Amino acid sequence: MGAMAGPTHSLPEYADRVLTMAEQIPPGRVLTYGDIAGLLGEGGPRQVGRALALYGGAVPWWRVVRADGKLLPGHERRALEHYRAEGTPLRAGAGPGDTPRLDLKRARWNGDAPGDGDGVASAGDGGGGAAAHRHQLPASSGAAAGRPSVRGTPGKGRATGADWRSVS
Repeated sequence: MGAMAGPTHSLPEYADRVLTMAEQIPPGRVLTYGDIAGLLGEGGPRQVGRALALYGGAVPWWRVVRADGKLLPGHERRALEHYRAEGTPLRAGAGPGDTPRLDLKRARWNGDAPGDGDGVASAGDGGGGAAAHRHQLPASSGAAAGRPSVRGTPGKGRATGADWRSVS
């Protein structure tokens, strides 16, 4: 009898789809929670946020943002480090000393592969997520991309930096 593997947790299908979308966003670009819900054709911004909160520690969570460009409360410093390292467009906060916001007009990804077009979603949305976007779904997603459907322990344990690709 071989060594027993640790417990695995099955990832809900919707969460897997959300994480797949987050992984497809190139460095320096962002999508809003509502953008992802719209691209998936189900759920809403809160469901996307919940999936990322429970299972998203090993994906680039900082690339999925609020529609107003404000940084995720409690994670501002970590997110800013990522944005600055990736060259994500930012704009000044409302007042002196305020935390910068994302410049969604320049940072929003339109689904093009890196280097294809300017990477900016259709203008006129203003970051609200209500207008129809011209995003394209990436060619691969979830199990179709050959990824495991298990990504480790949900919740805080996922923020350790463990990579889901190492799960067998």
